[in-house]
Amino acid sequence: MRYEASAVRPKVGACQKVAVGTASAASANAFGEQTRLVVVDADVGCHVAFGTAPTATTSDFHVTAGTPYLFIVDPGQKIAVIVDDGVSAGNLWVSEVTF
Repeated sequence: MRYEASAVRPKVGACQKVAVGTASAASANAFGEQTRLVVVDADVGCHVAFGTAPTATTSDFHVTAGTPYLFIVDPGQKIAVIVDDGVSAGNLWVSEVTF
């Protein structure tokens, strides 16, 4: 059996920036129909949630500033984010990955 590297080569798609603050904020656009994975990075500690209309709370998954994370997602979902210390502000970047 011959291995075809192109069959599993990931492609970076759309990238969104979401402002991180003391209230939950969701991405403006839903993930594309081919998106199954996202790379998330933030410049401030925060919490993220995924869904069709997500609201992030400080009980959701914690993202450490400056550390990229990979998440498996469904097409049509969005990401929501809230700062973890209740006072800081920053940005969260979300890059869609397709195969």
